[in-house]
Amino acid sequence: MASVFDGFEVEERYRPDASAYAFDLERVLSSVVVLEAHIPEDAYSAQTLGAERAGNAIVIGADGLLLTIGYLITEADDVVLTTNDGRRIPAHPLGTDQATGFGLVYALEPLGLPALPLGDSRKLRDGARLISVGGGGRAHALASRLVAREAFAGYWEYHLDEALFVAPGHPHWQGAALIGAAGEVVGVGSLGMEQLDRDGAAKPINMFVPAELLPPILDGLAKGGQSTPPRPWLGALWAEVQGHIVVAGVTPGGPSSRAELRRGDIIHRIGGHPVDDLSDFYKRLWALGPPGVLVPLTVQREDDVFDMEIRSGDRLSRQRKRTMN
Repeated sequence: MASVFDGFEVEERYRPDASAYAFDLERVLSSVVVLEAHIPEDAYSAQTLGAERAGNAIVIGADGLLLTIGYLITEADDVVLTTNDGRRIPAHPLGTDQATGFGLVYALEPLGLPALPLGDSRKLRDGARLISVGGGGRAHALASRLVAREAFAGYWEYHLDEALFVAPGHPHWQGAALIGAAGEVVGVGSLGMEQLDRDGAAKPINMFVPAELLPPILDGLAKGGQSTPPRPWLGALWAEVQGHIVVAGVTPGGPSSRAELRRGDIIHRIGGHPVDDLSDFYKRLWALGPPGVLVPLTVQREDDVFDMEIRSGDRLSRQRKRTMN
């Protein structure tokens, strides 16, 4: 019978050697578990993220609080954790944060695992030695290094002022723990990406969300509330192409779809301000006001340039709300 750990093993030569670290490596590895989430087929996010999702979660509270990446548990009605010794424990999704991408779950039975401390990735230097950890023990741990810290803008209306880029890439990065020199959590795995090496070959890397973004929102998120104010949402997929903001797709029934924005449209201005990169575009969008605010755009469609307004929406309003039984 297949195990939840199968298929994500790290090659032996890339696994961390316990003797190289000043902390108890096995203890740290035990606090990263596999997370499986079931989402109703008719849930809004099931269309893009699927109804069955799997990744990892990190024990950060002795009372059973775990940190993960939010897209794994968005609209989930059933979450199960699997510890490294094979115990399967039900969990409750507490909440997700749209700004950072973090998610929290609460184990409904005792885990008996140590809570890992949260660190501050801003203390890391480029090239810093780290460990990328998925659930499953040392066979799922990867000795890695920080290759860059820079802004990241995602096509789904997401932005981080500073994201952590780590190499080599972990085969099971979703919700994985990025561990620093003292055994602390300095990041949470969000994306698998590729980077070209000097020979032009594509090498896998991961993007991690910095752990220091969690403490300011932890209390609200743990209580299941909205940890950061909702942002205006346009319901489109965006790309940055040769210095232009281009519509890569629109969400059916979303604000951009209703306003008849089309794939291939180029956005020249938002609120009267010229924009040529996604980071600036998102920041100007979110500065206009709360969800529901009118968003003025200057759009180019083939040879036509025209102004239009889109009534923004609230992404969260489309998602199911789950309550504790």
